Amino acid sequence: MWHITHRCHKREFLLKFSKDRQRWLHWLLEAKKRYGLPILNYTVTSNHIHLLVADDKGQNVIPSSIQLIAGRTGQEFNQRNGRKGAYWEDRYHATAVESGDHLLQCVVYIDMNMVRAGVVQHPSEWFFSGYNEIQQPKRKNILIDYDRLQELLGFDTYGTLQATHRQRVESCLKEGIPLRDDKWSRSVAVGSERFVEELKGTMGTMVLGRKIVPSGKSFHLREAQASYSSLLGDEKYEIAPKNGHIWR
Repeated sequence: MWHITHRCHKREFLLKFSKDRQRWLHWLLEAKKRYGLPILNYTVTSNHIHLLVADDKGQNVIPSSIQLIAGRTGQEFNQRNGRKGAYWEDRYHATAVESGDHLLQCVVYIDMNMVRAGVVQHPSEWFFSGYNEIQQPKRKNILIDYDRLQELLGFDTYGTLQATHRQRVESCLKEGIPLRDDKWSRSVAVGSERFVEELKGTMGTMVLGRKIVPSGKSFHLREAQASYSSLLGDEKYEIAPKNGHIWR
């Protein structure tokens, strides 16, 4: 499974209007129809997206899907607004996530994005995310692969999945909203120590020098960070170049 994050160019709020977020979701659905993209969760914010997918449909499914979604969304926005130039950052980031409880943690982390930002008080209030679809499955225009999500989370019934998912979200709200956790958006992988070690071994020279770091009940393979100050000036922030993927 992969947790994908993709930001608008220079972190501009190019997705601030509901029309633009709806168009991103439209092309996400189109990617599912064209390529069979197995979608597990998603959130569209005002300046970036989170997308959780399974990688079991072939090597080109995810990059082809991101190319379609990002390309068409940016093209439509520029045409509507008479705008030129980049709409997205060149690279999207992908973090491998282990199935089971680690995957559920990631699902909830994505759900809580706009709550952490202070935009809504409950994920059900943000309609451009997968929370409501998981809790109330659709009959048409279905984005989330409910059966695949249930299988990967290890639940016997979808009802148990819904109840556990809802309980985890309510616990987060009751205990206090956790701050942004970089392991979900800047790591190479998140899961058990064995999972992360095996992935590190598989990737070989691509992850030389990367450290496996404990984080609560999880471990993550830390991504090397590099300053991206050439474009942002005073608004410097860290990106993860080695695990970035050119969406074009």
